Amino acid sequence: MKRYRPEIEGLRTIATLLVAIYHIWFGRVSGGIDVFFVLSGFLITTSLLARIERDGTIKVVDFLLGLAKRLFPQALLVVSVIILFSLVILPSHMWQNLTPHMLASVFYYENWRLAFDAVDYLSQGNDTSPFQHYWSLGIQGQFYIVWPLLIMASYFAAKKICKTPVRKTFLLILLLLFITSLTYSIYKTNVNQPWAYFDTFARAWEFSIGGMLALILPYLKWNKNINTVLGWVGLLIICLTGIVLPVSTVFPGYLALVPISGVLLIIIATDNSPKYGVQRFLTLKPLMYLGGLTYGIYLWHWPLLVFYQHYADTVRLTLFEGILLLLVTLGLSLFSTRVVEASVRPLSIKAHKNKVVVILTISLAVTLAIGFGVNKKIEATQAKLLQIRGNMEDYPGAIAKFYGIEPKQVDEYIPSEIDLVKDFPTFYQYKECLGKDSTEVKKCSFGKQENPKYVVAMVGGSHSVHWFPALEILAEELDFRIDSYNHDGCRFTDQDKQKQLTETCLEWNENVIKELQESPPDLVFTTATLNKRPDVPQGYINQWKKLDGITTIFAIRDNPRMAENIAQCLAKTENPADCAISREDGVAAQKPWEVTEGIPSNVIFADLTDYFCDDTTCPAVIGNVVVYRDNNHLTATYAKTLAPALKNSLEQALKKSKE
Repeated sequence: MKRYRPEIEGLRTIATLLVAIYHIWFGRVSGGIDVFFVLSGFLITTSLLARIERDGTIKVVDFLLGLAKRLFPQALLVVSVIILFSLVILPSHMWQNLTPHMLASVFYYENWRLAFDAVDYLSQGNDTSPFQHYWSLGIQGQFYIVWPLLIMASYFAAKKICKTPVRKTFLLILLLLFITSLTYSIYKTNVNQPWAYFDTFARAWEFSIGGMLALILPYLKWNKNINTVLGWVGLLIICLTGIVLPVSTVFPGYLALVPISGVLLIIIATDNSPKYGVQRFLTLKPLMYLGGLTYGIYLWHWPLLVFYQHYADTVRLTLFEGILLLLVTLGLSLFSTRVVEASVRPLSIKAHKNKVVVILTISLAVTLAIGFGVNKKIEATQAKLLQIRGNMEDYPGAIAKFYGIEPKQVDEYIPSEIDLVKDFPTFYQYKECLGKDSTEVKKCSFGKQENPKYVVAMVGGSHSVHWFPALEILAEELDFRIDSYNHDGCRFTDQDKQKQLTETCLEWNENVIKELQESPPDLVFTTATLNKRPDVPQGYINQWKKLDGITTIFAIRDNPRMAENIAQCLAKTENPADCAISREDGVAAQKPWEVTEGIPSNVIFADLTDYFCDDTTCPAVIGNVVVYRDNNHLTATYAKTLAPALKNSLEQALKKSKE
């Protein structure tokens, strides 16, 4: 039997405040979202089972419309505010991702968007999106669509096929879902936790456990004294989860059972209400009052936090700043709940369905219009900034160092701030050539395709590929074909003593060696060193030895790593010198191969450090061109200007390869 449980309002308040407090002051994840998922499974299962047992069906459209009139008004309002204020507050290098994240939030697939970003090597290190918190709403929205269909299927199976009680049938289905999803979640969390965190399938077990509790709760009758202890223990578990567990890096595997166990204990304990049980606390008037505002609090707190961090140029908020932010969050939540949501929520779906549909459709259309209007503004800004790219005399980049010229003073550097984080080599446009997360060797060819004089294999991860713009230019000048063998996040090595690489990467390395041995190129272009490490890694040398007598290795010294993300740094200062590092901090004083033994005779080294650093400094901008798109990857624009500097040593190596 469905009944109102006031303590759940208080539990919502606790979970929401934990989410906000951990975000604002600790920069961590609390586990509060897992509480919401269990509560959703519990409440929606209770509600829908009552409907189908009463009516023999569930009017899915009416059910979803009922949810939409409660959820859409505030969600769409916050989306509109985020997209508008982002142009005013956020640095322009963050504008590129606004529209994709807006659409993902509006249409409830932000969790998948973030999942792909989490494993996309090119997206790692990007600034936090003000839409990021919509990931949990996306998972819940997908749950709301699937759950009534699952219950109806269970009802049909129970009545027409199995001839079994509906609740027992649904319990069995939920048990199978729980086991399957939890098993998958544990596996996926172990092999790819960033993806698993946002994966709906890895989260389904949390909803199913809430649904199972709704079905078996009437049979869980314990002594009131026991319930008193269990309830308070459950609340303590929920409050301490974010302190004792690194939630953002270990969930949603089996450790998510920790906060979930707290939810289960509270619901079980408060079902048989003890006098001094936890419900006495959870039903306090302040918690009950805030319980009606939790949805708005959750929606508003995150973008306010992101905006304030950028406005104040801070990561951690003081106690006063955090309290002020929470008060603003509460005020906005009051407005969006009591004014915006309240204007639609009282409308009955049965009596006012068409009116509800019209209101929600108009709200969605207005939000999308605002979003696409902002996108047009961004595109216009980009078009204006791109006009400066044509004059290469003013933007020589590394060519200024090559010819020893002093570039002119300019108002804007290139790539512009708005384009900087997306200034990738054109190589990344060819998705079929990207080998990340795969042991398969994917070979693609570029440059001089018809009867080239040489074949150059570009082997390794992103620190090989970010030289691709220079190689493309030289391929035409020196008459060679580029064969790419890419695995981003990987290196051309057979060792991983620091445990920084995946098993997939190491297996790919075994496979790529076989490929190169069977079809040897004239030259293998790869990185020679790793960051500021003073010697050449042994794993690199091992790979080179396997190709000794087969092909020539052209090993280029790794570029310096900067102290911070250059896009973020340049957004905070008008002086690029503020983003520079010392040469001493950027590169080892001596060339690593000069102090490393066992290097095979087939290796030719190239050192272009002087095109990244002068005698004392490694700047962020050279020749009016921004060198890095993050803290360690070259912009495609700067890489192109390195072609003349790379040409002589590469040409000599190609000639030697034919000897």
